[in-house]
Amino acid sequence: MAACTSQHALVSVKSRPASASFSRDKRAGNARFVSAAGCCPSSRKLGLVCASNSQSSVIEPAQLPSSPESGSTPKKSSEAALILIRHGESLWNEKNLFTGCVDVPLTPKGVNEAIEAGKRICNIPVDVIYTSSLIRAQMTAMLAMMQHRRKKVPIIVHKESERAHRWSQVYSEETKKQSIPVITAWQLNERMYGELQGLNKQETADLFGKDQVHEWRRSYDIPPPNGESLEMCAERAVSYFKDQIIPQLVAGKHVMIAAHGNSLRSIIMHLDKLTSQEVISLELSTGIPMLYIFKEGKFIRRGSPAGPSEAGVYAYTKSLAKYRQKLDGMEQ
Repeated sequence: MAACTSQHALVSVKSRPASASFSRDKRAGNARFVSAAGCCPSSRKLGLVCASNSQSSVIEPAQLPSSPESGSTPKKSSEAALILIRHGESLWNEKNLFTGCVDVPLTPKGVNEAIEAGKRICNIPVDVIYTSSLIRAQMTAMLAMMQHRRKKVPIIVHKESERAHRWSQVYSEETKKQSIPVITAWQLNERMYGELQGLNKQETADLFGKDQVHEWRRSYDIPPPNGESLEMCAERAVSYFKDQIIPQLVAGKHVMIAAHGNSLRSIIMHLDKLTSQEVISLELSTGIPMLYIFKEGKFIRRGSPAGPSEAGVYAYTKSLAKYRQKLDGMEQ
């Protein structure tokens, strides 16, 4: 752990089989995780690897699947990139309020997180973007793509009505080639917290009791009053992922998803075959991209870089969650 100083970004790798190995890129001095068996082994071990710094990409261009040049028609590839990004800090994240499906924007810090996320993925090809219907996720996607080296313009696809679709059409083929479609879907929205939305932790404890609130937050299948459980959130998010996003990956399209803590936890649960107990302990930092490679019908997780000022560790177990909290304390 001593090698992972504050000058290095931190990454956690949840599990690896006995056949997995760490390889080191001597040119950049970075460790990266390579699994011969893909993700989700039956026997799980934890490991940490270091990325170079907050400005580095998730993986180098040489390690990426091939991508068509700007203006060319995407070709079907045997590999495709899948980037997951939780939105940057929102105004209610800052105030420590239950946000859920309330549509609040990013803070200045959240804007910077989105920009930094874009810098980290600037060399990863992106053909289509999916976001939730909430502005904080859409802002994150737009700001991140503004940092991309291809300089394509993200354009929201409006399909909420026939008129909205017709009025938002682009009629220049050349302009279309320089654009990236952004598809919004309510199914990728944050977990709906019902009567907890807009309340802070103290208010919820006063109204419902601390133990009850803890049960709602940390159980998989118990919803808050008039809200969703994580299980309910996962049902809609994973169903949409299977129906709409996997076909894009199968076709060789490189996909970015900008969404929320619980909708992304649900998708990661599906990708990594986590149990309901494991996903409860999974924490996603705001504005930190995570990369998977889709190859031969399997998802291989490549990692997630984090800036030096934040631990940015993905906590898959209670022990790793405590480690993350310890790091947070060290940074203060």
